[in-house]
Parts: sequence; C-alpha cells; structure tokens
Amino acid sequence: MNGTRRQAVRQRWILVGGLSLALLAAVIGSPQVGSSASQPVVTPAEFKKGAAAFNANCARCHGERGVGTPQGPPLVHKIYEPNHHGDAAFQRAAAMGVRAHHWQFGDMPKVSTVTPADVDEIIQYVRWLQRQAGIN
Repeated sequence: MNGTRRQAVRQRWILVGGLSLALLAAVIGSPQVGSSASQPVVTPAEFKKGAAAFNANCARCHGERGVGTPQGPPLVHKIYEPNHHGDAAFQRAAAMGVRAHHWQFGDMPKVSTVTPADVDEIIQYVRWLQRQAGIN
C-alpha cells in the first residue's frame, strides 16, 4: 500500500472512530470536560431549573448535557458560543424553529412547550455547560 493510500485509510478509520465515539457519547451521555467518570460534574443549584427544562424539552434531540444526538446537533460546541449564536438566537429557535444551516440534521421545529422564561433558564444552563467545556 503506497503512502497516499495508507494515509487515506488511516483518515477514514479516524473519522469512523470519532463518529463512533460521538454516537456512543450521545447514547449513554458523557461526563463533562475536566471531570472523571467517577466524579461527574454536578449541576449547580442556580442552573437546575434550566437543566430540568432542557431535559424535558431539548435533550431528546440535542442530547443529555447538550452533547448532540443523531437527531440534533450538540449545543456544547463552538458554533453555539455566545458570540456566534447569542441568547436571542435560542429564543427565536424555540419560538419559530430554525432552518438547517450549520448541520445536516434537518430543520428544527418550534418548541411550543416552552415559554420565553423557560428558554432563559435553558440558555443559562447551556451557557454553563459551554463554559465547563471551555467554550465562552
């Protein structure tokens, strides 16, 4: 096998391995960055209401702790950092839905089960998750 073909095969295995790990993390959940499997990060009290609203309304598609699933993108990702997707973008997404533009997951429908106040709580929780992952 020549060097170019070997490199292409290696890149495919890396991609497959990365996708497999991402899918596994989405299915079983993953500990926060900087935590160990034996010591998961505990959500602080001020974000628990947002965590509950997120779990009830968003986690089905965006994954437990915002890690993404095969149905929806991870919100704990640099694309959703505050300077790229501000808090108002989350409010609009919940109220009106979103046409697919960064990912190949399809359009996001509006979420009629949340109020703007609920979304504010969800935003605070997601921003906390992002900070835990080093996304500011």
